[in-house]
Amino acid sequence: GALGIMLGCCYRLSCVAFLCPYWYLLLLDKTSWNNHSYLYGLLGFQLALLGADRYGSVDGLFRPQKRNAHVPLWNYTLLRAQVFIVYFIAGLKKLDADWVGGFSMGTLARHWLFAPFRSGQGRAGQGRLVVHGGGLVLDLSAGFLLFFDATRPLALVFVTYFHCMNSQLFSIGMFSYTMLATNGLFCRPEWPRELLAHCPPWLQGWLPSTKPPQPSPDCHYGGRRARGGLRPRQHLAAAFTILYVLEQLFLPYSHFITQGYNNWTNGLYGYSWDMMVHSRFHQHVKITYRDGLTGEVGYLKPGAFTQSRRWRDHADMLKQYSACLSRLLPRYNVSQPQIYFDVWVSINERFQQRLVDPRVDLVRAPWSPWTPTPWLLPLLVDLSPWRQRLQELEAQLDGHMDTVFIADFPGLHLENFVSEDLGNTSLRVLRGQVLVELVEQQQNRSLQEGDGMQLPAGQYHKVHTVSPEPSCYMYLYVNTTALELERNLTRLQELRERVRNGTEQSPLPPELRPLLGEPLPAGTPLDPLVSLFLRREQRQQRRERESSLAQRLRRFLRRKFFLFRRSTLMTLIALRNLALGRPAPERLAQEVAFASWR
Repeated sequence: GALGIMLGCCYRLSCVAFLCPYWYLLLLDKTSWNNHSYLYGLLGFQLALLGADRYGSVDGLFRPQKRNAHVPLWNYTLLRAQVFIVYFIAGLKKLDADWVGGFSMGTLARHWLFAPFRSGQGRAGQGRLVVHGGGLVLDLSAGFLLFFDATRPLALVFVTYFHCMNSQLFSIGMFSYTMLATNGLFCRPEWPRELLAHCPPWLQGWLPSTKPPQPSPDCHYGGRRARGGLRPRQHLAAAFTILYVLEQLFLPYSHFITQGYNNWTNGLYGYSWDMMVHSRFHQHVKITYRDGLTGEVGYLKPGAFTQSRRWRDHADMLKQYSACLSRLLPRYNVSQPQIYFDVWVSINERFQQRLVDPRVDLVRAPWSPWTPTPWLLPLLVDLSPWRQRLQELEAQLDGHMDTVFIADFPGLHLENFVSEDLGNTSLRVLRGQVLVELVEQQQNRSLQEGDGMQLPAGQYHKVHTVSPEPSCYMYLYVNTTALELERNLTRLQELRERVRNGTEQSPLPPELRPLLGEPLPAGTPLDPLVSLFLRREQRQQRRERESSLAQRLRRFLRRKFFLFRRSTLMTLIALRNLALGRPAPERLAQEVAFASWR
């Protein structure tokens, strides 16, 4: 279908061949929904209604009335309006306080693509100004700038740079290149004809015609070429265009109707154009099941029986996932299972907090697409001003210490395990009152705001929120195992420097000879620490060697070449299999390995 649309061959049939399986596969799995795949489906639907096979098409070779014919203006209006809505609504969504405040994509400015913008204001200022401010201004203005002739050249430069950067910053498939291709929609319709007119005469005979287009019965002409009044079909096309644009403007703000799909953000991540406005970090996910007959309690690995992780952020998917588990667990001798989720997530650099009530059995919990979800816990927006202070607290830590900020609701508790690797872990209360229960020691300790305590490693503990308002606290921990490893690597570095400058008097043991680039003596095993040291050094040398802009561009082009090579070969293999049947598994495995070779 996509090939037929591109060539303009059996155009309407090709559109149907593309649309039907595409929308079927898209609607089959809501965990794969996103704004990009939704846009592809909308553009495919529009193309099925438009006369996009009038110029340079295979159909035009066999149907003279279509060859080099005018296209009705509403065709351009529909496509331009769709692209304009994508830009403009995305800009309106970025007027969110989190985006304007610089909390949505705060770490993005560290990427090498923003190296030309680095100045003395530091990473935080860059993230707020370049990433958030630039993205907001571009999305709000791109549609307007592309529409007018005077501003279009400037808009094409900035939009092209924007989408090329996005292709490197995010794993978003063909979306960046699709949006680059839509730039031509805003230019004058005759620009391809003028471009081909500059080709050599011997080549123009093989290219689409550069002559003026012929009149089309689908168009209404004013002035001398007018052929009567508007026909019902043209009235219908105009009405459809207006209604479609109004529907597309309404859908991103229709979440007051489908309230069951609202979570901390409104609606499913699919048709709202709220791209990159929200960033999430999941600290802890626990799935508990209880046998309805025996009362036996057990735990499931998060993501059991599914390959998706989107369910962690959406109440409707949690409900469906729990229903799936309730049907599968009886195969494992769990009767009438009850399913409880405990999902901890931070959105836009806020505290880690629970998404749903962990005391509610989601198998039997109510859910409706039209009413708010009762077991969904609210986002603690009152604690949003704390984010600035959290950044200040993190900035005060040394390089070996890390922290996690937690906020919890009254009456709930967090059960946590301190790994033995984290030999120096403490808890400090920032707000409210908590009761820390040391499970193995059977001890309780009450902590007020500003209090702290050391937590034993290798043991469970529970943090109960006993204050009437939500509590806020932080974990401070040091990975002592990783710290000891770094110290050992530093000693090896210092030892090698002493040997090279002649200050080391004692000879090196045989297992350390590779530090100087010498071969390992026969029968001597390679020390794992030395092996790690050498691998780190090789990576560092490779990064320094490939850190120039030219090297990065070369890596980018090389990566894209192999990406498109694999896509082309896999498509040819699939078409061959459809036409001639699937070959032997061994041969197919060899073909796939060849296509994936880099």
